[in-house]
Amino acid sequence: MLQFVRARKAVVSNASMWDTLSLLPPEAVPKSYQDGIETTQQCESFMHLHLGFDAEGISDDLGIHHIVVNDWDRGVDADQNVVLISVPSVLSPDLAPPGKHVLHAYTPGTEPFEIWEGLDRRSNEYKNLKAERSEVMWKAVEKALGPGFNREKCEVKLVGTPLTHQRFLRRNRGTYGPAILAGKGTFPGHSTPIPQLMCCGDSTFPGIGVPAVAASGAIVANSLVSVTEHSRLLDAIGI
Repeated sequence: MLQFVRARKAVVSNASMWDTLSLLPPEAVPKSYQDGIETTQQCESFMHLHLGFDAEGISDDLGIHHIVVNDWDRGVDADQNVVLISVPSVLSPDLAPPGKHVLHAYTPGTEPFEIWEGLDRRSNEYKNLKAERSEVMWKAVEKALGPGFNREKCEVKLVGTPLTHQRFLRRNRGTYGPAILAGKGTFPGHSTPIPQLMCCGDSTFPGIGVPAVAASGAIVANSLVSVTEHSRLLDAIGI
């Protein structure tokens, strides 16, 4: 059943610029706006590894964050060269069952979408490529956690690919966001040529990453709500 939700003041999209464009009727989009989006370079995608495993044998002073760089000469943006690892259960044990850890490892926006494009997620070709391309993360985890970690004893093993990123997060080509280099370009603002449509998220100023995205949402909220209303809301929550 089709349902319409009508906004009284504005519509705010936090989808990427490419995904926002795909949601708009073509006749409503000025060609210059469309061209600007379509010619913006994209960052590559991700590989993800989510694990659940026994804490026995793992060092008691294990850190929450780890970065593994395989070859500094290749640069931090090289394919399959850098892996970021987070073990949040180190600081918040209630995120895992007693005596267990949870872990997330990923390649930070360096996984090319092209090698995955068009693959059937149920095919052996896809499964084999997942195993091959996830190996760099397994090795990084083994290096960061030491000999007490045994991949064969992991109780949860989940591998995500650019197709996973595209499917579940609805990211165009599984992208990390616009590849706009500091000093060579600026992230778009939050208004659009379409009246009462505003954008926030990593396709807008101040850019990519949780703090920047949160700031973009705050900027849009600030634009839509008067200072008087800000004060009233802050008073209501006791700030």
